[in-house]
Parts: sequence; structure tokens; C-alpha cells
Amino acid sequence: MNLVSTTVGHGPNLVLLHGWGLNSGVWQPVIDELIEHFTVTTIDLPGFGLNHDKVPSPYTLENVASCVIEEIPENSILLGWSLGGLVAQQIALSAAHRIDQLVLLATSPCFIAGNDWPGIKPQILDNFKQQLLENQGATIGRFLAIQAMGSPSAKKDIKVIKAQVEAYPAANPQALSAGLTLLATSDLRARLIDLLMPCQLLLGRLDSLVPIKVAQHIAKFMPSISISVFEHSSHAPFISEQSSFVDFMLNYLNKDTG
Repeated sequence: MNLVSTTVGHGPNLVLLHGWGLNSGVWQPVIDELIEHFTVTTIDLPGFGLNHDKVPSPYTLENVASCVIEEIPENSILLGWSLGGLVAQQIALSAAHRIDQLVLLATSPCFIAGNDWPGIKPQILDNFKQQLLENQGATIGRFLAIQAMGSPSAKKDIKVIKAQVEAYPAANPQALSAGLTLLATSDLRARLIDLLMPCQLLLGRLDSLVPIKVAQHIAKFMPSISISVFEHSSHAPFISEQSSFVDFMLNYLNKDTG
């Protein structure tokens, strides 16, 4: 399955994977600065954005990752946000030869809360699934509002991101539902030790979907992982603290690849 991807800029290869319910439009506010230092490839996950009509069957984490891998240049920094971070972890496990660095942004190897594991209560995702059936647009709108929580300009941020996201085709309902299933059922914790490339974990201190406490648990599996916290962000630091996020990308990642 050939996905549509977009590549702009110059410098080290940087691939951006968006989260559930959204598309590559969510990255537009930071793209202009990033492309001065990186060759940036944005890929809409299967069933979303420019790839809304491309839905693998079955919609498993492995199948989604296999579709995305084909669009990733070799020697890439792979950044995955939220659901995109789960896909990025699977890609790093199955196609490590393409990935120089892995950046996990507000994401987790296991999104659901469990015994001594911080995460989302299963009922929350169940509610989202039910709401999708009733009103897809309103459900995504509510989810979008969560992304900007913590930002002093949250209302403005939501308006900007909503406009960028709505410039792309609407998500495929099947992919939306299947994406929630992936968040509810995927668990890559036992395989984290197999990730050998340099890894960064970026978290928002105010995030209710990927609680900051998850960092100490992930560090047990991956003692060499570097962890950074955005103090005034919820689930989307690149929205809530845009300048700090860009500074991290330019100063830290570019330095490591330079």
C-alpha cells in the first residue's frame, strides 16, 4: 500500500508522525522553522489526512507500521506523537536500519493504565468510541481541545490547529475506531529493551493522557533514554510551547546529527 507523504527542507532527515484523529496539518505551525535545518517528511497515518482512503486490513499496529515504513528515508530521525509514537516504536523495532534516532513525543508503549503503570482509564477510550458513533466531528473537536491544555493561549492554539487540520480530508471512520483500539490494546513494554538507537522521550507535565509518571517506568526498561519535560504543556508540547519545542529540535537533535 503506497501512502502519500510530503518532503520539504534540507539537512538531516526528520520524519513526523501525527496522533489519533488528526493529520499532518497539525505540524504546519512548526514546519517553517524546522525545514531550515532538516529535510522534513510528514506522513499521514493510514486512514487519515491525505491517506484517508488507504486503510490496511486488518488495521493492526504491525500493518500500519509496514505501510509507513515504505515512506521513511534511511538515516532518519523518527518523531512520533501520541498514536504516531506507538507506530514509531513499532517501526523502530521492525526497521531499525532506517532509524538513526527515535523521538517519542507524549506517547507510551502502553497507553492504558494498569497495575503500577500510569495511563488512560479504559473507560475514557470506550467513551470516545461511543461518541464517535454519535458525532465524529464533535468527538475530534473535543479531543483537539485536550491537545492545547496548559497553553496560556489555548483557545488561539486550538483555532490555528483546527484550521490546519481541516485543510486535509476528513479521517476515515474505520481508521478512527481502529486507532482507538490500537491505543487500548497495544503493549510494547516488553520489547523496549530491543530499541538500540538513541531515544528521546518528550512529555508534557500537565498531560492527562500520557501522565508524566510514565517516564520513571519507561526508564526502567530503557535506562539510556533521555527524558525532557515541557513544564507548561499537556498532550501537545509543540502546540502549547511551540518555541521551546523548536529550540529542542534545533539545538539538541541537530547537534546530535551534525
